[in-house]
Amino acid sequence: MTFEVVDNLFTINLNSVLTLALAAILLLIGYVLVRKVHFLAKFCIPAPVVGGFLFMLITWIGHTTGSFSFVFDDPFQSVFMLAFFTTVGLGASFKLLKSGGKLLLIYWLICGVISIIQNSIGIGIAKATGLEPPYALLASAISMIGGHGAALSYGNDFVEMGYPLAKTVGAAAATFGLISAVLLGGPLGRLLIERHHLKPTNEDFVTDAANVNTTEGNEKLTSFELIQNVVVIILCMAAGTLISGWIKSLINLSFPTYVGAMFVAVIVRNLNEKFHFYHFDFALTDGIGTVMLNLFLSLALMTLKLWEIADLVGGVLLVVLCQVLFLGLVSYFIVFRLLGSDYDAAVMCAGLCGHGLGATPSAIVNMTAVNDRYGYSRKAMMIVPIVGAFLVDIIYQPQTITFISMFVKNLK
Repeated sequence: MTFEVVDNLFTINLNSVLTLALAAILLLIGYVLVRKVHFLAKFCIPAPVVGGFLFMLITWIGHTTGSFSFVFDDPFQSVFMLAFFTTVGLGASFKLLKSGGKLLLIYWLICGVISIIQNSIGIGIAKATGLEPPYALLASAISMIGGHGAALSYGNDFVEMGYPLAKTVGAAAATFGLISAVLLGGPLGRLLIERHHLKPTNEDFVTDAANVNTTEGNEKLTSFELIQNVVVIILCMAAGTLISGWIKSLINLSFPTYVGAMFVAVIVRNLNEKFHFYHFDFALTDGIGTVMLNLFLSLALMTLKLWEIADLVGGVLLVVLCQVLFLGLVSYFIVFRLLGSDYDAAVMCAGLCGHGLGATPSAIVNMTAVNDRYGYSRKAMMIVPIVGAFLVDIIYQPQTITFISMFVKNLK
């Protein structure tokens, strides 16, 4: 940790280890507060969100008063996200996928249609207010579904086209979306569950499929078996990184690294079920994934710059507000019914608010908060990550490019 004065601002520099340690402390504080404060538990506010928000407020005070700031060295965020999605893939047995196949297809199509409507909302408001279309699209599906990564990528492209504020608008919209995602999803899921008196059943799962992720017996893993499970996760991450890079160069489009890792993990999991290369332990893998997810979100939230939202003015602010309002209403009144009006549907709606406004990890955290309070939904925890991490991109990316080609001037 070092201290310096930069432009008359007291600056605290944290190296990578201290940054990670701070995120871990904030995560623990979040868990304690969720357990102690009834309001937070009642409305299913995730623990990393609570801790992250506390620190965001501290950095916001420092920025607005011009008294202090933090500079983080954060190499772990992308690694933790990669590890988390790898564990999601290792939990995806084809037996589970087959059992939830129809619902997965329905949810995927719903998410695709929602992404189209999000872009339509942006362009519609742009036409009504005179907002330039690139800024409207950056406040639509690009930042709502694609998150900060997509906002930066498309923002760079728009800057090159002659729209100098594109990166600022994209970052601000993505920040607003992420904050909205983790604040809206849990309470919405709770509202649906309480209003309709829903209980988890998992009855539609085939018995064999429902038990496929149950660790056989209660035997303790040997040291070698434990190492095998961890090494497989690391190897899937490495192979997924290579494959994602190859696909990116092949299609000449952005392709998330974690998507490749997740699908490598799916293949490894199901090959292992058939050939038994090693003793796969779901409880261990799921536990690692939970830790990675919570640390990722804690890091992501504590490093957000809350004051960036101040860049959302005029038509751009109207667009992002309408995006949040639209997704909340459509999830509550329409998507819940399309998904079956049951407990799984309610949890999936909480997840939809997560990856429909922020990112797939936000969806998982939202659903986990609901599961912890009301009971586990196997279908939601299987379907939402797969659709949010990859499948929705099959619809979201091409239609976004179509919107850009139709409405953005100076397109090269």
